[in-house]
Amino acid sequence: MWITMTGFTYFTIIAVFSCPVFTSEAKILCWTRVHQLSPLNCAFELFDSTFFNDTEMLEIVKGEKEFNTPIIRANRELVASVNGGLSDPSSLVFNSGWGKEQAQNVTRRFSYPSLSGIHKPTSEEDIAYLSILELGELIKTKQITSLELTEIFLKRLKRYNHALEAVVTYTEELAYKQAKEADNMLARGVYLGPLHGIPYGLKDIIAVPHYRTTWGSKSFKNQVLNIEAWVYKRLKSAGAVLVAKLVSGSLAYDDIWFGGRTRNPWNIEEFSTGSSAGPAACTSAGMVPFAIGSETAGSVTYPAARCGVTALRPTFGTTGRTGVMSISESLDKLGPFCRSAIDCAIILDAIRGKDPDDLSSRDIPFDDPFSVDITKLTVGYLEDAEMEVVHVLAAKGVKMIPFKLNYTVESVQGILNFTMDVDMLAHFDEWQRSGQDEVYEAQEQWPTELRRARVIPAVDYVQAQRARGKLIREVRESFTVDAFIGNATDWERVCLGNLVGIPVIVVPTGFKNISQPHPSNSRRRTTITTGIYAPPEKDHIALALAMAFQSVTDHHKQRPPIDDLGPDDVIPNPPSVTKMIQPLA
Repeated sequence: MWITMTGFTYFTIIAVFSCPVFTSEAKILCWTRVHQLSPLNCAFELFDSTFFNDTEMLEIVKGEKEFNTPIIRANRELVASVNGGLSDPSSLVFNSGWGKEQAQNVTRRFSYPSLSGIHKPTSEEDIAYLSILELGELIKTKQITSLELTEIFLKRLKRYNHALEAVVTYTEELAYKQAKEADNMLARGVYLGPLHGIPYGLKDIIAVPHYRTTWGSKSFKNQVLNIEAWVYKRLKSAGAVLVAKLVSGSLAYDDIWFGGRTRNPWNIEEFSTGSSAGPAACTSAGMVPFAIGSETAGSVTYPAARCGVTALRPTFGTTGRTGVMSISESLDKLGPFCRSAIDCAIILDAIRGKDPDDLSSRDIPFDDPFSVDITKLTVGYLEDAEMEVVHVLAAKGVKMIPFKLNYTVESVQGILNFTMDVDMLAHFDEWQRSGQDEVYEAQEQWPTELRRARVIPAVDYVQAQRARGKLIREVRESFTVDAFIGNATDWERVCLGNLVGIPVIVVPTGFKNISQPHPSNSRRRTTITTGIYAPPEKDHIALALAMAFQSVTDHHKQRPPIDDLGPDDVIPNPPSVTKMIQPLA
């Protein structure tokens, strides 16, 4: 270290201690300064600030102790003593909109297609895979009750959870109460709409009173937050019935949680990937008709693609996040996992709007996706787009052109990591300081990232946000089409999409054999998906294009082989299941 020191080099130290002119006091002072400055040089190197000389470094340390530290500690005591970011949000608010003014009448609801002639299937399996509109029609016409439907899905949740490890808590008592209320209202002639009496699941970072909200972490596995999350309130007011809290990866990171690791219904030796693991797996396996997940950096797109379900990551700010564990206030989004794009549109319509306690949420002026004339749209396709989607949309009259999104910012992934990790650490400062990160489920994940985030200078966090602003401006200028089609799990594109706040809907487009197949009779498959991207506040365009594609294809209607892998294949039952993941009511 000494050889690199400015002013006090190794040779200066040798000279001082060798020369009889220097008194013992001078030699001690020299040695003291060396011991002070050696670690200081290391510290300033961490912050890429080695341009300060020795005197300046010592002045900075003195000022930090006298001025900075008291302020830092006062602020921490004021807002950071409780983990999760559920209160005291940052006053720095990100607005993803590209328009200067918002349209009027922004709360106008979508006009759903009406169904008729829907008859109740004889098989519970067939009932479980009906769309929201189909289930809603069965309830509305009193061919099935919400209570009966709730029993079907609770049965399926309990039946398949041993294989998928996707459920944290069954909200059975609440579900039966809400289902009975839905049936009683219908008996009185009150019908709340297409979600009336429909069961669903919530990712377990979303708070519901009287039930655990574990955030997927052993540190919080017994936590009960008596808060009604805003999104839960919206669904409750629409008549939906909560049947389960579904797995979130620990502290919303990937698919590992305190009870195990969530599996992919299409290939149960494979994991579901992404922290919205439970919503994706349960929707794919017909354990719920729909579920609400979240995304900060890929936690909707990745598990939706892996599990082969249709899912929407909406424009940033579409849905309020009160009562939801926070990673990053400028990146977190809630979105639906569904059977189809039509179902995604129905859920989006129910949960969108301004949350008075979420500064980033907005009344976004979406047009009705069911009224979009797709023949007037110009849609680009990237080199990695699934060409079946391109050909189908072209056949339906959409102008399809090759496209590339151009921008000069090279540090997209780094900007996202700086933003996400620093924001996350602000929300889990006490968790790290108290050493709870040492018992985290996967040490290479949050513990490593948040320790690194501790030494990101504030000035460089701000520079990252300035670079983010440059990226947003460049993407806006380059987004010259109404929408574009491309891979939904390209990591650079995931980072870009979340930094800019653009919506994407993940659409199943087919299947291929697994990479290392079991005996030839196995029915396991790898799902193929693509993403349809739109500019911010144009979610209705992405939805309309996805609905057009799914109107003439049936990839989204396929069922994973969770019951029937084939004569030469079996569902694994890991020993950890019975020991570790018995969900509580």
